[in-house]
Amino acid sequence: MGTPAEVRMEAARAVARVLAGRNLDDALGAAASFSGPDAAFAKAMAYGVVRDHALLSALAAKMLQKPIDRDTDLHSLLLCGLYQLRSMRVPPHAAVSETVGAADAMNKAFAKGMVNAVLRRYLRERDALEAALPSDPAIRYSHPQWLVDRIKNDWPQDWQDVLAADQQPGPMTLRVNRRRSTRDEYLAELRAAGLDASPVEHVPEALRLAEPIGVDKLPGFGDGKVSVQDASAQLAAHLLDLRDGQRVLDACAAPGGKAAHILERADVHLLAIDDDAERLKRVRSTFERLQLKTTWKRADATRPSTWAQGLTFDRILIDAPCSGTGVIRRHPDIKLLRRAEDIAQMAAVQLRLLHMLWPLLQPGGVLVYAVCSVLAEEGAQLVERFLTKQTDAREVAIDSTWGEACAIGRRIAPGGDFDGFYYARLQRST
Repeated sequence: MGTPAEVRMEAARAVARVLAGRNLDDALGAAASFSGPDAAFAKAMAYGVVRDHALLSALAAKMLQKPIDRDTDLHSLLLCGLYQLRSMRVPPHAAVSETVGAADAMNKAFAKGMVNAVLRRYLRERDALEAALPSDPAIRYSHPQWLVDRIKNDWPQDWQDVLAADQQPGPMTLRVNRRRSTRDEYLAELRAAGLDASPVEHVPEALRLAEPIGVDKLPGFGDGKVSVQDASAQLAAHLLDLRDGQRVLDACAAPGGKAAHILERADVHLLAIDDDAERLKRVRSTFERLQLKTTWKRADATRPSTWAQGLTFDRILIDAPCSGTGVIRRHPDIKLLRRAEDIAQMAAVQLRLLHMLWPLLQPGGVLVYAVCSVLAEEGAQLVERFLTKQTDAREVAIDSTWGEACAIGRRIAPGGDFDGFYYARLQRST
């Protein structure tokens, strides 16, 4: 247990760690060992400040006599105070007094008067201060300007909807293990346990919870009856069009959700690989919980000569490393950590994955390419580049109504039941 001031101090320090280059979950993990409501409160505050960082910074700047952003701990604490007043169900007097107390806990007693004055001024002048915020989308939606420009270019009709969706936390979505239960049966179990959920259209095993809860409260979670996985990610196993007995490669398998879904849907011979040893530990944990068995190994998917040993596959899934711009609503730190130059570098890796793994696909076999990105450079444009070079590859159209059709493949805008995603299905000629 921490004092209210200490909890706010650690939330602010987590935000400061993100600004220094750490991802948000790691930054929170480095915080004091709070548990229960304290941990949940610190997490909600840190996530909210990171999500609204540009807007909160602009708001603070209007009330500061001189910038304080060089002191990232103090600046982050002030934003935590503003976020409590704007977006959390915290009594204003508690938000102010405990944030001021957190400055003391940070050994920044010199700043207590400034923090108190800024937060109290916001309470007095809230309407005028909010109305005076710039209309610039980069501020209003707290996205870096380069990303706003990319999204406007790639989603000319819907770019504001995409940016707005990024500002709303995603729902908690479940994947029912069809080997253990049907969706309707598990939905009845949830309701019997007093948990409200609803089926997700287009995704046969998906249920959306009305409110997020701890997995320990999900009936049968420990026994592998259900997993947590966004609806968009659940589409991958369906697009593979699996049949019992097929040889299947999941080339970027960690943390294992899609690999597990593949085995829940069909009795296939699955090889799951990833080059990140720590992430592979999560694959093992996932498979043990779900009571599934497969062959998995640490390997670099772009260098099949080191691990494929002549193997070929009927189905290949490339859930490629990408910008993550489709899952910003779940990982708002992407907005602060990703750089414009990263996109071309990632596209180069994605293209290399396609070219290097394509020869492992059997004639007549199907490869599904997926990225949790909303950027065309990692999606339809990337696959088009591949097809111009790979003469024995052709697109297999995705006949569905989810998302929207691209020149090649389909994409999904973030929002509602779905994270932002792109899928293409390719077949090797016989």
